[in-house]
Amino acid sequence: MYNANDTLIPVVGVITDIRIDTPDIKTFRVVTPEGAKPFDHRPGQCAMLSIPGVGEAMFSITSSPTNTEFMEFSIKKCGCVTDWLHAAEVGQQLTLRGPYGKPFPVDEDFKGENLLFIAGGVGLAPLRSVINYCRHYRENYGKIDIVYGSRSKDDLLDYQEIIDEWTKDTNVDVHLTIDNPQEGWDGHVGFVPNYVKELGFDTNKTAVICGPPIMIKFTLEGLVALGFDKTQIFTTLELRMKCGVGKCGRCNVGSKYVCKDGPVFRMDELDELPDEY
Repeated sequence: MYNANDTLIPVVGVITDIRIDTPDIKTFRVVTPEGAKPFDHRPGQCAMLSIPGVGEAMFSITSSPTNTEFMEFSIKKCGCVTDWLHAAEVGQQLTLRGPYGKPFPVDEDFKGENLLFIAGGVGLAPLRSVINYCRHYRENYGKIDIVYGSRSKDDLLDYQEIIDEWTKDTNVDVHLTIDNPQEGWDGHVGFVPNYVKELGFDTNKTAVICGPPIMIKFTLEGLVALGFDKTQIFTTLELRMKCGVGKCGRCNVGSKYVCKDGPVFRMDELDELPDEY
């Protein structure tokens, strides 16, 4: 029998739904053969998906912990395991292990705070779990702002959920942008870091950033220029996670193991590490 405390023991999962989000990102819904959620997790944690004979890889769990029926993963096609997953069909079995990593401090540092989520491209995937958790426990948080950008409208992840649900929530403002003008798009055009500076947010917020490293770099600079302290800003380095249990050493940065000490870090904590992340 599966022991929830032993994250090394794989659980059999079954893909029950596949949603095409963008030209290169699909969202996979997974349950056990009995139809249950594979295991519990916290916002920002990851799971190892394994396909026997193909390989395994670490992915953010994009569904909220408040969802008790299934687990979701939004996966970009970019390698051997992801190519195989993108070719899979509903009913395909795989194995999962987890959850891995330190979650976002949604019940500690975030509680009672105004929140600013900033994402670029597939960087929205790790933040979706956190955003939906905070939406579920709405009374525990103040104003929520979400800034999200991608290359084009077609590349905006979870676009329908954003439009149908997030934009309709009370005291939640969603700011979407795409990199270049596009026919049929009447929203903001421009890169995320510049848009954040244009919006000129007050510093009475806790900010959470996820996206390509260059986007994080310039967005962080923009927030600091607005007056944010690095102790107010969080990010996740889940792309550096490999084994998930601190044994392989491939996620090591200075004195930290991303899989054990992260993947969630405060920006001032990253300043203490060698400049290699």
